[in-house]
Amino acid sequence: MKRNILKTKLQNGENVIGTFICINSPAVVEIFGYAGFDFVIIDMEHGPFNFETVENMIRAAEASGTTPIVRTPSSEETYILRALECGAAGVQVPHVDDAETARRIIEAAMYFPKGLRGVSPYTKAAQYAAIDPKTHMDTSNREVATIIHIESHTGINNLPAILEAAPVDVVFLGPYDLSQSLGIPGMVDDPKVTETIIKGVKTCRERGVATGTFVENPEKAKKWIGLGIQYIAYSVDIGILMRTAKQIIQNLK
Repeated sequence: MKRNILKTKLQNGENVIGTFICINSPAVVEIFGYAGFDFVIIDMEHGPFNFETVENMIRAAEASGTTPIVRTPSSEETYILRALECGAAGVQVPHVDDAETARRIIEAAMYFPKGLRGVSPYTKAAQYAAIDPKTHMDTSNREVATIIHIESHTGINNLPAILEAAPVDVVFLGPYDLSQSLGIPGMVDDPKVTETIIKGVKTCRERGVATGTFVENPEKAKKWIGLGIQYIAYSVDIGILMRTAKQIIQNLK
């Protein structure tokens, strides 16, 4: 596996900006790559993708200079394995509420001795057997990014145990599902949601783990960067397209 520029930036304390991809088109990935986004999150939880499409979207990310992360549909081992075999630079796994789930994610994403990821040298990730299996396994263990979504009050409370059980690279604090968990669905700017995210950031910073979150405008991005969040997922391709299209019409009519 090649050097993961995104992971290196995070380890160096830099801030990175990406977006979720839900439109079923490699061209959309390329557009965001050429626009200068650090990463794209190919969203298999909410997007209409199969793994064949995902592999081509990863190729588009590589061609345009952005880092391809795949949000898996769930924490099931087979989804993590297949996303990484398609060549993803990392996986972003939703709905992690406890230490055992986090431990199994690391086990699925990493080869021995760090984990028990299934081995095949005949994949895009392994350059179709162009490199020897041990080199592939060693570099993957070093470069694959593991990102977990903490999206509930339970997950926030279990975060110290989760981080002790699993050496993840990023904890992503999802405001929309957190708002549901707190009984105020959709109210992502409510002080309860903000306080909960800040609590999660504090827990992670004490343990040297990077944090991420979702924002929908530059002001929120700057706010969370100022509070210590490095990994900013700026909106969704669909949302960016819709807001831009509506603004054009409003300006012209």
